[in-house]
Amino acid sequence: MKIQYLEIVTREVDAVCAAYASTNNVQFSEPDAGLGGARTAPLAGGGLVGVRAPLREDEDPVVRPYWLVADIEAALASVVEAGGEIALSSMELPGHGTIAIYLQGGNDHGLWQL
Repeated sequence: MKIQYLEIVTREVDAVCAAYASTNNVQFSEPDAGLGGARTAPLAGGGLVGVRAPLREDEDPVVRPYWLVADIEAALASVVEAGGEIALSSMELPGHGTIAIYLQGGNDHGLWQL
C-alpha cells in the first residue's frame, strides 16, 4: 500500500505548513489550483502531502489519505462490497490523475490512480 496524496484540510493553512516545514525540513509549494489550492510538499518514497483551506463553508477539517491504485473503478467496487459509501465518484484532476473519496468506519478515505 502506498499513499499517493495525503490531504489536510484546515482553516490554518500557513500555520500547518510552517509547522510541517520546520519539523520535517521541507518546503511547501505555492497554492496549486488543480489540487483545490493546496500547498504541497513531497512525501518520503514519493507522493505529496497537500494542505488546503476548506473549499466551501460547510467543509470540515479532515486528514484524508489517498491510496494509490492501479484501477480506480475496480477499487471503488471493492470498497462498496466491503460496506464503504462513495462520497465522490471518480473524477480526473488534469495533470495529477484520477481520484475518488469514500467513507468507511467513520473516516474519509481516498483513492488515486495515475
